[in-house]
Amino acid sequence: MRYLLWLLKFALFVLILSFAVKNTETVSVRYYLGQEWQAPLVLVLLTFFCLGVAVGIIASLTHLFRQRREIAALRRELRLQGHAGGETAPAKAPDTA
Repeated sequence: MRYLLWLLKFALFVLILSFAVKNTETVSVRYYLGQEWQAPLVLVLLTFFCLGVAVGIIASLTHLFRQRREIAALRRELRLQGHAGGETAPAKAPDTA
């Protein structure tokens, strides 16, 4: 199974490498006010892919922090219920023989 996974990774690497080699033509990315960036197509694609990944990670961080706050509040509540539950439990009467 491990060899199959390595073979799949190698095939994916070769596919991406051949894509990069085939797309080395210079492209122009035009901005507002006449600004322009000229770079190889593969570099432009890689840059915008990485920017998309970064935006996706930043967007998911809000959910992650909200979940952590909720988990901390639930643990606090559980801890308080445990302390309160231990105090209200009826004590056992000692055995007398």
